[in-house]
Amino acid sequence: MLKGFSLTDVLIALVIIGILTAGAVVGYGSMMAKARSQEAKTQLEHLHTLQYTYFLEHAKYAETLKDLGFEQQKLTTDNGSANYLIEIAAASSAGFQAKATAVVDFDQDGQINVWQIDQDKKFLEIAED
Repeated sequence: MLKGFSLTDVLIALVIIGILTAGAVVGYGSMMAKARSQEAKTQLEHLHTLQYTYFLEHAKYAETLKDLGFEQQKLTTDNGSANYLIEIAAASSAGFQAKATAVVDFDQDGQINVWQIDQDKKFLEIAED
């Protein structure tokens, strides 16, 4: 007589594998969200450096990305790789604010991720996705 697994043993193993897989998917999603947020922060940090240099030369902050020589990477909506649209929200001789707005709703919850930076290099997540 051959020994084998019962149907109950197989079902219990499948349930355990399912639970482990579900946990991995949740962890993967949060890691992807952190990676996307890092893209926004990196782009805004680069913009801050350009604004600081511009301020030292002109005693005011630039009002457009073109003035800074900042070139927006091609967005994922245009077959590119960038997930965030970078823009200068406000600029004067006293300070500036720049935003990185996600072009895609990453978790399909209706909320678009938005990050902001100012002249003091203060990051603020305006809208969490």
